[in-house]
Amino acid sequence: MTVHGALLPGGRYPGQDRWRATPRGVVVLDGATASAPEVPPAELYVDTLLDDLARRLDSEDELPTVISEAIGAAADALALAPGVAPSSTVALLRWSKTIVEAAVLGDSTVVLGLADGGEVRLCDDRLSMVAPSARRAYHDRLRHGHGYDDRHRDLMTAIQRDEIDARNREHGYWIAEADPAAGLHAQTERLPSSAVSWAVVATDGAQRAIDHFEMRWADVAAKEAPELRSLLDRLHRWESESDPRGEALPRAKPHDDKTIVTWTPDRG
Repeated sequence: MTVHGALLPGGRYPGQDRWRATPRGVVVLDGATASAPEVPPAELYVDTLLDDLARRLDSEDELPTVISEAIGAAADALALAPGVAPSSTVALLRWSKTIVEAAVLGDSTVVLGLADGGEVRLCDDRLSMVAPSARRAYHDRLRHGHGYDDRHRDLMTAIQRDEIDARNREHGYWIAEADPAAGLHAQTERLPSSAVSWAVVATDGAQRAIDHFEMRWADVAAKEAPELRSLLDRLHRWESESDPRGEALPRAKPHDDKTIVTWTPDRG
């Protein structure tokens, strides 16, 4: 198999995205940026969670169990309490001679390219269902040219507080934080390895821009690491130079962290 990846922070290095390849899989994380002042930063949390997920990924455990146990270990290591802890999306890809598996918790994306030319896309959209009126309001304001003003920041803070209230609850959404049970709610896909030609794992900062430009995911999957980094650089420049106020592509902030990891199997 071949794995390539690239990461570009939206702001100050290293940002809150993380990724790592193991002998049998890929882990991609997207830590939540704090808008509400009471929400702690995610950098230490994603570093700790990444290490534990990478250790567990090559086991025979089901992927939701891998996520659940890693959340519990990270929460214990950092003495975190549910509701007042940092959070992160999780996207996992794992392969064997017979099976390709994927799991997502939160709004990162896994796209599996099929041998018949089709695609299977796995993304957990439950987070987007929280605070729908405030989300529509900030999208509409951006489209109408108001930019990232004080009202936008107020809306983002309100959304994040609603997200905290809905976090890891039935009829809310599930995310890696301090409750191990959240991992058991990951959305999963499992296909015969012979049916899968390639895979791409992307955080939402990259995925939304790629979808906005209607890029073919198969073309993204064919890129090596320098080309992936060049793609992320181009997307970042477009945000800066062509859409600095979020009018064409409404988004929570001018730049989000962007990560893309690609995988192709060895058919030899």
